[in-house]
Amino acid sequence: MDTIQIVATVIFAIALLHTFLTKSFGRLADRHPKHAGLFHLLGEVEVVFGFWAFVLISAMALIDGGADAIEYMESRQYTEPLFVFVVMVVAASRPVLDSVRKLVGMLAKLAPVDTAVAQIWLCFALVPLIGSFITEPAAMTLAALMLAPLVFRQRAPEWLKYGALGVLFVNISIGGTLTSFAAPPVLMVAATWNWDTAFMAANFGWKSAIAVVINASVITVLLARHMERNDQTAAADDAAPVPLVVSAIHLIFLAGVVVFAHHPVVFIGVFLFFLGFTKAYEDFQSPLILKEGLLVGFFLAGLVVLGGLQQWWLQPIISGLEPAALFFGALGLTAITDNAALTYLGSLIEGMSDQAKYMLVAGAVAGGGLTVIANAPNPAGVALLRSGFNDESIGLGGLLLGALLPTVVAAAFLFLL
Repeated sequence: MDTIQIVATVIFAIALLHTFLTKSFGRLADRHPKHAGLFHLLGEVEVVFGFWAFVLISAMALIDGGADAIEYMESRQYTEPLFVFVVMVVAASRPVLDSVRKLVGMLAKLAPVDTAVAQIWLCFALVPLIGSFITEPAAMTLAALMLAPLVFRQRAPEWLKYGALGVLFVNISIGGTLTSFAAPPVLMVAATWNWDTAFMAANFGWKSAIAVVINASVITVLLARHMERNDQTAAADDAAPVPLVVSAIHLIFLAGVVVFAHHPVVFIGVFLFFLGFTKAYEDFQSPLILKEGLLVGFFLAGLVVLGGLQQWWLQPIISGLEPAALFFGALGLTAITDNAALTYLGSLIEGMSDQAKYMLVAGAVAGGGLTVIANAPNPAGVALLRSGFNDESIGLGGLLLGALLPTVVAAAFLFLL
């Protein structure tokens, strides 16, 4: 342990505290209009970790010199932030979103309940499970955009919106465990521990699917009591209908990004072609969510920089726990650090038993909805849904409370079965 590690841990703790105080900065902006711009900036959840990563790098430059600070920044792996940015923008494009909406709408009409209620249930249940094939960040983007006009409205009860947000985050975190490539915490260990898709489906997937259905059903029942019938469906899109060939090409772009998720040179190249195509056929497009995607990428990149110096205290905790304790330890630690970083540290430990490996990953995915930093797709959900909350911001305490019950359900199925 050296000076930089101590400084990095202190800054990381301050950043964690900052995430829970973002609403307070909004109130400070109202009280001090002269500095409202700065307080609004610091009140953006997506800015928090990027801001404190800048503070850390500045501290490293002062303590060890600028060359060492730059060397550390360049040693970090930024593939995940880049991928989340790209997949968010592509998945949120109008042709992709319309295709998924049509699928959900078609299935909802077949359900023996109110169509809008069925749509909400499908967004909380089916879309997170689809995330096992299109990746969790893409599933989060699609679910958030479809749920925004149905659930996350200013007139809906605030407590219910936090409950819905908690269910969405938890279901996305566990819904990606049917395969070995879609959930970031699984991806970090799959190759090292030889966990393929068949293994994930047999040991994680079916348990997660049951928990997803239960969580989705409970929140849908609660939401149905507060739905306004005029708001049951998303607003009609008055723009020109999207030709089938344009939708198909967008889906191919999305598939290309997902297939090459671990090769940033390739998926960024695909993304550049995607941008060119959207410009050529802009009559069938809505504005791309470039700002939201960049903010989420900034958040995750900051987490990569800050999290890279937390190994000195995290890894001894992980390696010193028995399997059952490891499950609950991972469940709690996930709330204060990215679950993919947690499982990655576990993959570095020699001689872990198969039971310990399972418990580490199970705890990490079960706790993936507790905070905005717990799972990589969560900042995307915050960026896309915060306008539906009071003051257009999401309180991290409210998210934690809203995610507790669905987390208990997920943990029970993954731990007991």
